[in-house]
Amino acid sequence: MAATLTTRGRETRQRIIEATGQQILAGGIGGTTLDGVRAATLTSKSQLFHYFPGGKTELVREVAAWEGQQLLDAQLPWLDDLSTWESWHAWRDALVDYYLRLGRWACPIGSLAWEAAATDPALAGFVADAMRLWRGKLADGIRRMSEAGHLEAGVDADRMAAAILAAVQGGLMLSQPERSSWPLEAALDSLLDVLRSRTLPEHVDAERSVSSLKQDAP
Repeated sequence: MAATLTTRGRETRQRIIEATGQQILAGGIGGTTLDGVRAATLTSKSQLFHYFPGGKTELVREVAAWEGQQLLDAQLPWLDDLSTWESWHAWRDALVDYYLRLGRWACPIGSLAWEAAATDPALAGFVADAMRLWRGKLADGIRRMSEAGHLEAGVDADRMAAAILAAVQGGLMLSQPERSSWPLEAALDSLLDVLRSRTLPEHVDAERSVSSLKQDAP
């Protein structure tokens, strides 16, 4: 659909997707209605179904695709090159900044996962694929660290990547009532400390220097 639209049509369609994403983040899928989306975007019912013939189901899936890409893009370029401790620190900061910019302590993809698991198997599958892609990129980074000799042998990259993602989602859940990033940062830093504990002896001093510079930064 998007490829055949005019520039104005693509802009309108994207505006609808983004407005729907905001409503889902605030009230969940169940609390999001097409009438609410129409009011927020000043679009008619015919416009809405022109861009999304499948109605709310199609719209929510488009939101999931867009949110998933936004999340990955916010972690670039570091997510694609987690081969040094410096890049891991930069990735961590970029991820925290992304959630700060959202203005709400919730992960759009994580929030969709909770509801989709019970209401829309197809959407749940899509969200699971998005999470696997994210987890896979983290696991690739851990493998690069091992291959480069920064980590000792035997680190289970897939399990560690899953634990890091669990820390992100759990940290966000605790950050919501606090209205602060510190629970998210604490969860992330704790998992990265676990990863750093597997640093090979010859790289320990270099990693301590990086950590010291980070702690001393304003």
